[in-house]
Amino acid sequence: MSNQYREVLKIIKPQPVIEGAGVRLKRSIATATLDHLDPFLLFDHFGSRNPDDYLKGFPMHPHRGIETVTYMIEGEVDHKDSMGNAGSISGGDVQWMTSGGGIMHEEMPQPCQREMVGFQLWVNLPASLKMTRPRYQNIASNRIPEINREDGVKIRVISGEVDGIRGPVTDIFADPTYLDVSIPARGSFSYPLEPGHTAFAYVFEGEGVFGVGSRLKDEWVTHPRLVVLGDTGFFEARGTETYTRFLLIAGKPLKEPIARYGPFVMNTQAEIQQALKDLKNGTFVQN
Repeated sequence: MSNQYREVLKIIKPQPVIEGAGVRLKRSIATATLDHLDPFLLFDHFGSRNPDDYLKGFPMHPHRGIETVTYMIEGEVDHKDSMGNAGSISGGDVQWMTSGGGIMHEEMPQPCQREMVGFQLWVNLPASLKMTRPRYQNIASNRIPEINREDGVKIRVISGEVDGIRGPVTDIFADPTYLDVSIPARGSFSYPLEPGHTAFAYVFEGEGVFGVGSRLKDEWVTHPRLVVLGDTGFFEARGTETYTRFLLIAGKPLKEPIARYGPFVMNTQAEIQQALKDLKNGTFVQN
């Protein structure tokens, strides 16, 4: 019999990494500590007041077999790709890119007077969709509903449903939940995650208590930390003497073999070799 509330399985301290042409990031998934949380393959937090930490950006590079999700809190990132898309995403915006069979794209952060803050999540695609046609869902901040409850809890609903309000990101195989939740001091938030879905919370401001109500002890978590949750029961968290802000992310696990090499994630090593061959031969990009 499962707990009524999702217990805290593990608390991950992000590791500093350098990616792209020299961007400093804090990584919680895709490390020696936590390789993946099916279907989530990577989770990065970029945040700095020093432009030297991010301005070199991510020049044109390939992806195959995954979806990349970029959520900006503060700052601006210009992007363009091999399908002819180009534009920028800034504070509060989301870009959900399905790389499918192959796409080349670049992401170049722009100078920010305050702190540049954002996140990137990689979501695996099932074998049946790995070679599908690439697509974008670019969601401007004003299209993302924000729920302001009487108790001071604020929820931005990127995907999933809260209080009968659905997020704008739809038609994603993993049936994801992606919420940006702020809880005031001594406030609380609970949410009925789909049974069996993989779930985690990423605390990026303040501190809170997670695993509230579970049979195990509550976990006091300060930022920045990733909280790995059990796969059954309600999620619940509360603020302490200060507020907390976190992302709550969940999705349907694929339970398929994973073969990966840099920006390629397939099911077999032979498919990875094919991706490298396609890239070399100029037949990689899918239109």
